[in-house]
Amino acid sequence: MTVATATRAGSETPRRRRTPWGLRLAPYLFLLPNMVIFGVFTIYPAFSGVNISLYESPNGRVFRWVGLGNYERILTSDEFWRVARQTITYAFAYVALSLVLATIAAVLVNQQRRGKAFFRASLFVPVLVSPVVVGLVFGWILERQGGLLNNMLGAIGIDPIPWLVDGTWAMISIIGVGVWTQLGFYMLILLAGLQAIDPSLYEAARMDGASGWQQFWGITLPLLKPSALVVLILGTIHGFQAFDFIWTLTGGGPVGATTLIVQYIYENGFISPIRYGTAAAGGVILFLAVFTLTLVNWFLSRGKED
Repeated sequence: MTVATATRAGSETPRRRRTPWGLRLAPYLFLLPNMVIFGVFTIYPAFSGVNISLYESPNGRVFRWVGLGNYERILTSDEFWRVARQTITYAFAYVALSLVLATIAAVLVNQQRRGKAFFRASLFVPVLVSPVVVGLVFGWILERQGGLLNNMLGAIGIDPIPWLVDGTWAMISIIGVGVWTQLGFYMLILLAGLQAIDPSLYEAARMDGASGWQQFWGITLPLLKPSALVVLILGTIHGFQAFDFIWTLTGGGPVGATTLIVQYIYENGFISPIRYGTAAAGGVILFLAVFTLTLVNWFLSRGKED
């Protein structure tokens, strides 16, 4: 073999073996059943809802074209704006309290040397309870006369509080119950973020004489921002979609004081007088509001990180 031939042979790169098309297609075949189910039960109903929002029907069989009339009816309705204000109040308080309390719980659980799994499981149990059961149980706890909480307050000399009878107290009640139901879920997200922080950062801070509060504000919170963003986005979605436990706890009362936008949509679609088009238009407006808020939260958080 000549030197030129050897040099040419050595410079040639080995051919890449082409993956058989069957192997390339396999991942998509595994995803196909889930995507079909997702398309049939989520994507198609979503587009169908947008279409129905342009019609009006009192029975679901006969539809009359009204164009944007349903949106006009909703956006000019005093009832809708009252419900929207109540929904924003609930969602804002729910997200703020959930974020603060979940952060505190995650930090406390992360610092536990013994029983960490027990406390983590205990805080997560409410997430597993059916929302309907949550509403029924707290309805018994918060009863004005004979309720467990008022009986405990009466034992220390405090008069019964109209938790579910007064509008302001009813809103406070559903916010508290809503936070309680999802606190463990958000805590686990933040706990995962805490455990991903390099312990050497805290060791270096202690060597520099930083106190516990200084470590928390200077290390923990900044590095916990990605996890907090996830909680913020999920909390916003949950806050605007709250319905099930509120329906069984207060029914939207007293006098509509705890009626949120999902209940407004439900009542238009399933309680006489039925307005399917109005309910569908309300669902579209809710989707646009939640989608917009999610994008705003994401871009603001990304901008701060940059």
